[in-house]
Amino acid sequence: MSLPRTKLIKKTEVAEQTMAFEFEKPDGFSYKAGQFADYTLIDPPDTDKEGNTRGFSLSSAPYEPNLMCTTRMRDTAFKRVLKGMPIGTELELDAPYGSFTLHNNVARPAVFLTGGIGITPVRSIALQSVHDQTGHAIFAFSSNKRPEDAAFLDELKRLDESAANVTFIATMTEPENSHQPWDGETGFIDQDMITKYVGDLSTPIYYLCGPAGLVKAMRSLLNGAGVDDDDIRTEEFTGY
Repeated sequence: MSLPRTKLIKKTEVAEQTMAFEFEKPDGFSYKAGQFADYTLIDPPDTDKEGNTRGFSLSSAPYEPNLMCTTRMRDTAFKRVLKGMPIGTELELDAPYGSFTLHNNVARPAVFLTGGIGITPVRSIALQSVHDQTGHAIFAFSSNKRPEDAAFLDELKRLDESAANVTFIATMTEPENSHQPWDGETGFIDQDMITKYVGDLSTPIYYLCGPAGLVKAMRSLLNGAGVDDDDIRTEEFTGY
């Protein structure tokens, strides 16, 4: 059975070396916020040993008209082709997959601890929660070296200001290397920073998303604070 096809309709730089790609949503296609999709290039002009298929979190929210994936632009054949792809080019779409989705119990806050491009499924989840008025208290922590590296930084700041249930906390680990002023949190996400915004650490469901090292460090931090593994969900991004 052949896979459905989707068409590239827009590409935007959303941070340094980070691009968002928007695609047409196939008729009848549905997914949950936080899930991911596999995209396959069709007869690409360039390929390498990593192949012609990549899995990306759907950074779009399900209510939005288009599908969006967001990625760091490494120098691989797939990403070179994707970056240079003319608007209107078709790709194969195999989706949705994954269970990195918002829990049902609105009495328990959702705390997202993310690094780098790990913020992408959080955009989807937070926007959809606000749109659906789910009532979840959402705390989204995002760690980057500099503001220039932080995808969706301004958009999520605006969401924090406009949505009563969303608190967005961005922290920069190397703000001194930025060309932009930064008056937000600095340093790595730690227990004190989480407690400052969340309060009781035993109440939330935690979502860890980003490089494997960050996911491992955040799980260790939470376990050390007495959080049970049953209350921790993870999504590791490898290779980008």
